[in-house]
Amino acid sequence: MGKKLISLNMIVILVFLGGFSTVIAQESKQVGLLSKKQLTLQVKELPELMPRFKYDTGLTFQYPDAVRGIYVTGHSAGGSRFTQLINLINNSELNAMVIDIKDDYGNLTYVPNEEDPLHEFGQPFIKDPRAVLEELEKQKIYPIARVVVFKDSVLAQKKPELSFKENGSLWKNRREEAFVNPFMKEVWEHNVQIAISAAKLGFKEIQFDYVRFPEGFEKRDQTLTYNEGEYASLEEDNVQKRVKAVTDFVAYAKEQLKPYDVDVSVDIFGYSATLPEAPGIGQNFSKISSHVDVISSMIYPSHWTSYFGIAKPDLEPYRLVSEYAKVENQILSKLENRPTSRPWIQDFTASYLGSGNYRVYGKKEVEDQIRALNEQNINEFLLWNAGNSYTENVDYTPLSN
Repeated sequence: MGKKLISLNMIVILVFLGGFSTVIAQESKQVGLLSKKQLTLQVKELPELMPRFKYDTGLTFQYPDAVRGIYVTGHSAGGSRFTQLINLINNSELNAMVIDIKDDYGNLTYVPNEEDPLHEFGQPFIKDPRAVLEELEKQKIYPIARVVVFKDSVLAQKKPELSFKENGSLWKNRREEAFVNPFMKEVWEHNVQIAISAAKLGFKEIQFDYVRFPEGFEKRDQTLTYNEGEYASLEEDNVQKRVKAVTDFVAYAKEQLKPYDVDVSVDIFGYSATLPEAPGIGQNFSKISSHVDVISSMIYPSHWTSYFGIAKPDLEPYRLVSEYAKVENQILSKLENRPTSRPWIQDFTASYLGSGNYRVYGKKEVEDQIRALNEQNINEFLLWNAGNSYTENVDYTPLSN
């Protein structure tokens, strides 16, 4: 009885398949009757690109006429100074904040949910980051998240294999800071996930800082122990390997952030624009600029040696910034995808330079730097003061008067 049932079932299946084959054959004949022209028309009716998924934060920010921003630490954003800084912006032509989301040590400045893999890196400097962003939305202040990438003592100590070693121990610079290795994709992923988290919170731009190897690395690349990952097999010299790793990270981060509708910017040493590439740290100004929406050169007069024929740059902020801007404009003009230039300028006094080498920076010095940029058609800028104590009564649009 069992064998008869199996045979009957097989007959039913074969009949079904035979019928199905007949239908397919008939459909094929009908398709064959269509002309090639008809088929071409049908294909063209399909949309060329399907819309990309865009993450909706529920917050709305408009890009200003030109970003004129200030640096804000996690402590300031999460403390009483936050209100003071909002008042500074609302009573001036300033309109943006660059807020630490991952600081210079490698800490997240807020604590993600316990189930979040980033939870262990969080510090409660900003207790409620969403509330901070909602206040910025209310005040119409443009929010930028600063993410310090490869200077990261926290991750280096947690995972020394992602860092650099000297004589078997974790290497640190003279300031006792550790760096993680730009060759390692695990380091890339860690920072991109932090950037995505910031984008989901509602930040409209992710600004990557310390996108480089440690300063003077060209003197250490043969003495420190580290993994070159997939870059080990490249035939380029060590300088080009470093440049490629840094540039590749920027390109990768930009691609990964596309679904989150944010701009991507990178901070870069000002002197990098004056060289084909900075050999130790792996920064090539043109290559990095080609992969970002905004490039932010750090052009504090106090940080330059005798460049542009200026013996003591900190004493001549207008001239230093003006000469730098001319060089940068020449380089960016050659790029097919030119980013917005938004330099970091100086609102602090560099007394550490010693008597005769610095001047006290105030209203005039800040305005001189902005005027120099504006005269070279660079209308965006960011003010740096590590303690977030900014000069009052500055005219941030000096050419408009």
